[in-house]
Amino acid sequence: MTAGILQLGADDDVAIALQPLPSGSHVGGTVAVGDIPRGHKIALRDLAGGVLVHKYGHVIGMTSRPIRAGEHVHTHNLTMPVNATGLATGAHSAAIVPPVPADLPRTFNGIVRDDGRVATRNYIGVVTSVNCSATVAKLIVRRTEDEIAEMYTDGVDGVLALTHDSGCGMANSGLGWEVLRRTLTGYAKHPNIGGLIVVGLGCEVNAMRGLVDEMGLSPTLPMASFTIQDAGGTAAAVSMGISHVREMAETLRGSRRQSVGVENLVLGMQCGASDAWSALTANPALGVASDYLVSLGATSMLGETPEIYGAEQMLADRAVNGKVRDRLMERIAWWEQYTTSQGATLDGNPSPGNKEGGITTILEKSLGSVAKGGHSPLAEIVDYAAVPTEKGFVFMDTPGYDPVSATGMVAGGANIICFTTGRGSVFGSRPAPTVKLATNSVLASRMTGDIDVDCSGIVEAGTPMLDMGRQVYQKLIDVASGERSKSEQLGLGGEEMVPWQIGAVL
Repeated sequence: MTAGILQLGADDDVAIALQPLPSGSHVGGTVAVGDIPRGHKIALRDLAGGVLVHKYGHVIGMTSRPIRAGEHVHTHNLTMPVNATGLATGAHSAAIVPPVPADLPRTFNGIVRDDGRVATRNYIGVVTSVNCSATVAKLIVRRTEDEIAEMYTDGVDGVLALTHDSGCGMANSGLGWEVLRRTLTGYAKHPNIGGLIVVGLGCEVNAMRGLVDEMGLSPTLPMASFTIQDAGGTAAAVSMGISHVREMAETLRGSRRQSVGVENLVLGMQCGASDAWSALTANPALGVASDYLVSLGATSMLGETPEIYGAEQMLADRAVNGKVRDRLMERIAWWEQYTTSQGATLDGNPSPGNKEGGITTILEKSLGSVAKGGHSPLAEIVDYAAVPTEKGFVFMDTPGYDPVSATGMVAGGANIICFTTGRGSVFGSRPAPTVKLATNSVLASRMTGDIDVDCSGIVEAGTPMLDMGRQVYQKLIDVASGERSKSEQLGLGGEEMVPWQIGAVL
């Protein structure tokens, strides 16, 4: 770090502007050519057209024209190389099992279910088989949520409508069908669901009887299912659902937490509205917390496959065996083919907000995204919404779109979500609580009501990365033990269940 800029690798071609650099500013031995926004890249040397550009010691793109030292490097002069796979690798790819500081907690206060699974929350879930029953589910919740909220101090966290926009007009076999059924089953069986109501219409492709039969629900789970048609219409179905919610709430009343080992945590890691600071602060701090959890026997899930593109080799090099490595690379190849078939490219992933925050290409974004995964060995690759069979650090194949990705992780058993953001996010993931990490102090102060941990100190105050990782770890333990995160306090997470919809809508 020198006055005004941050150079991350000794041989990097660009540095990051720590504050807005007006044209003519003298920084790091060069002079800014034109105004450069905070968080954006400045060229450290003259670069010819068509050459690879390095940041973090890795390739982030290729010059689309010659660039002078001191110029702003962004979408107007930086583009994707023709073949981006495998460009990011090296020493940072090595798998490491980090030691856990002795003073960090090894337990949290969870809710132990009859089958031994551990919950971080205790919700009554109203799941729909089809979009046609979504309004009924929401009406059931709207007319009971206030009285159930009053039971929070008695062990009941609330009632939640788990709705979606599919369930009919689709084939009853194939990938799309499997993904939907797996997602709904994952939510219904989630440890944070203490009582379950399944509501259907009665004539949908995703028929109620087959759905519930195939879920394999615990016989001790308070559960009810019905269709609107059999109930006698909308009003009758809502009334029936209200009765079931009240009965289940009384059953759950008095649920108590007890001390359990952190190996019972399943962490889902997400990033959204990322910026240039994501890769430097919140993402690697979360990676430290993830490594600590993994070292103590917990499960930590990374996802968003399009957002590791170009940096996938850094994960593949940490695979515990060739089968895991090959499976990861197979998913990358699938996404390349899938986006091409849709007339898109994986470089289309960075959003306008990402670019305003200083991220130019998917390579640059991916290098930050993989930092959430720390340095632990990669134990398993799981399909969307599938429950991992291995403990440790695992990767779930999900889209990069936050609600869809987080939905897959919750369905896969994540009982807590950690979400990093640089531009600002208002995401929630009930029934799993969401902990939000800010990448920079401007965001943390502007949206203080949404942010649980401000990680900006790593760059802005010289806070050691391990110290910030400890703060993140402790916040995860506190929230898992019942402390309400900012998103929970705001009531977020009631609209963010978005199953990945694949296949034809018929």
